[in-house]
Amino acid sequence: MPGIDECLLDVMRLPGARGAAVVDWTSGLALGTIGESPNGDHEATAAETAEVARMAAEQPVFAQAAHTADPAHSALRGPARPDRSPTAPPGPAVEDVIVTAAAGYHILRFVETAFDSSVFLHLWLDRSEGNLALARIRLGEIAERLVLA
Repeated sequence: MPGIDECLLDVMRLPGARGAAVVDWTSGLALGTIGESPNGDHEATAAETAEVARMAAEQPVFAQAAHTADPAHSALRGPARPDRSPTAPPGPAVEDVIVTAAAGYHILRFVETAFDSSVFLHLWLDRSEGNLALARIRLGEIAERLVLA
């Protein structure tokens, strides 16, 4: 199973990929980066995207959506929420977050891990060269294969 560096190389093979990172959303630290950074600083980008991921993952409105979702079709990833019902799938009700900007897309894909699952993949995708649907699907596949030790 591929580690961080191999997964980031796979991400950068996506058409329109400008840069990518594996980020811990609780600390805001980049565990690995590749390519460009939107602001020229991978560490600052990791901290900023971690804020967005944390906000999405911790919102009760998204947890509520998981209660009505079919668990067979849910690809929930992330830490268990103590405030959720026992019948809800574990983790935040968020698979990914997509932020649309004028020149590109930022896709934050939550990664399931053996420990606390506070990791996500961040892909910065060029709007004119990238395919958002394809990138989202491939990022999900890559996140499932990612092994963190």
